[in-house]
Amino acid sequence: MQLLDGAKLSAKIKEELKKETANLKESRGIVPGLAVILVGNDAASELYVQMKAKACEAVGVYSVVHKMPENIKQQAILDTIAMMNNNPFLDGILIQLPLPKQIDPSDLLERIAVDKDVDGFHPYNAGRLIAGLDTFAPCTPLGVMKLLEANAIDVKGKNAVVVGASAIVGKPMAALLLNAGATVDICHILTNDLADHTRRADLLFAGVGKAGLIKADMIKEGAIVVDIGVSKVDGKLKGDVDFEAVAPKTSWITPVPGGVGPMTIAMLLANTIKAAKKRPI
Repeated sequence: MQLLDGAKLSAKIKEELKKETANLKESRGIVPGLAVILVGNDAASELYVQMKAKACEAVGVYSVVHKMPENIKQQAILDTIAMMNNNPFLDGILIQLPLPKQIDPSDLLERIAVDKDVDGFHPYNAGRLIAGLDTFAPCTPLGVMKLLEANAIDVKGKNAVVVGASAIVGKPMAALLLNAGATVDICHILTNDLADHTRRADLLFAGVGKAGLIKADMIKEGAIVVDIGVSKVDGKLKGDVDFEAVAPKTSWITPVPGGVGPMTIAMLLANTIKAAKKRPI
């Protein structure tokens, strides 16, 4: 069993991105800019936004957080998005999820300019991903692919099972794997006999946010297991995989924390810099 160390790889990627931002500033006078819309007082969201801001500062990306109250109206957020779309110094815009119940997230995500959609959630970019075209891929699945690539894990021709079918993780994860040549099986809440699917996986990706969902008897010997889900249990972060029981059966496995999480932020930075490179002169 070997660990897929996302913390180590993300640190390496950030150093490379720092050089890219310095070069952009020197050659074109561009400082990549990222705007985050944070609605409400969700503690986990606030912490995550702080981590993003700190990461931006470390690599030379300008970041701004637009904080809004819990009872904000939909139109007020739409007006803010329009303002950000028209700001030439902002290359990326993201809306921190989850949102309060009165807000329709789909409407907001569709209003972000497609060339500033660094989270990759706009239907336009989602469609380009499905078509195998260059686009902004969602940061978590993109980070997983980079983690596999960095450890010389080729998914081509492998049986991949994705547990979870969200538009943020499961569906784009499946699309990236399919584009890379894997045979992909997607499981979700309505799947009958989940273990029957997971036991056939050469690569298993779990992203539903249910602690300990994947047990040792649900995977085959030598499988590669990527734990994308995160839950807090008794004050500690836990993944979807029962790590202690599952790890001895695997060839590679991600820890939680320190696996996929750091890669998500690294890919957000990478997407923002990618957008900045396309900024009109």
